[in-house]
Amino acid sequence: MSFGPDRYLKFPPSGFTLEWYAAYFSDRDWLDATFFSLRIAVLTSIVATVVGALVSLALVRGRLPGKPVFELLVVGPVIVPNIAIAIATYLVFDGLKLTGTTLGFVAAHTALAMPFVVFTILASLHRFDADLERAALSCGASPLQAFTWVTLPQILPGIVSAALFAFIISFDEPVISFFISDLDHRSLPRKMFEDIDYNVSPTLAAVATVLTGLTILALVVGHFAGRSRQASPAARGPTSGN
Repeated sequence: MSFGPDRYLKFPPSGFTLEWYAAYFSDRDWLDATFFSLRIAVLTSIVATVVGALVSLALVRGRLPGKPVFELLVVGPVIVPNIAIAIATYLVFDGLKLTGTTLGFVAAHTALAMPFVVFTILASLHRFDADLERAALSCGASPLQAFTWVTLPQILPGIVSAALFAFIISFDEPVISFFISDLDHRSLPRKMFEDIDYNVSPTLAAVATVLTGLTILALVVGHFAGRSRQASPAARGPTSGN
């Protein structure tokens, strides 16, 4: 529908045109919303991955009191409906003057993405052979060196996948973004909802196609990054010589 020449959504399209993509990339409001969402998604991906990696390491290797309660808090955003989280987030952020701010968006999206980041990195940590790290320590490596040169390369595909999950979740998140945004700081999903309400046009289909393409591209990059990492000599481990 985004490639059709008709000025309304029609399937199958009666022809072929790139007019609606040109309209999207030349519209200041659409571009502002797109770049705002990209900035929030990148920051969310970084923060969620760093915090999620630390949380995962603490859950696997730490001796935390009340560990089951901590795990329940981590998975909370998956259990609680998004609309309930959105309302609670708005009430808290409105009092803290965080609505419509980059910090507010990143904090909310990080909390939403955290379960998926933690689950992904936890899976990599559970597959990792801890004896390799202990061997490095016994050979004189410091804990930081053992983690950097032994553990991190092995779990890196999981970390990359977790970062991509966080990026996609943030970039496509409509509900919480709608509650905590304002007229000057609108995410792309909110702009799409506004377009549906006031002006349904093939431009919306073009935006949806671009979103789908970006999501597929991120997944493909993550897939090949993981495969290339697993195929590298460092990921396969040392080989014995004659």
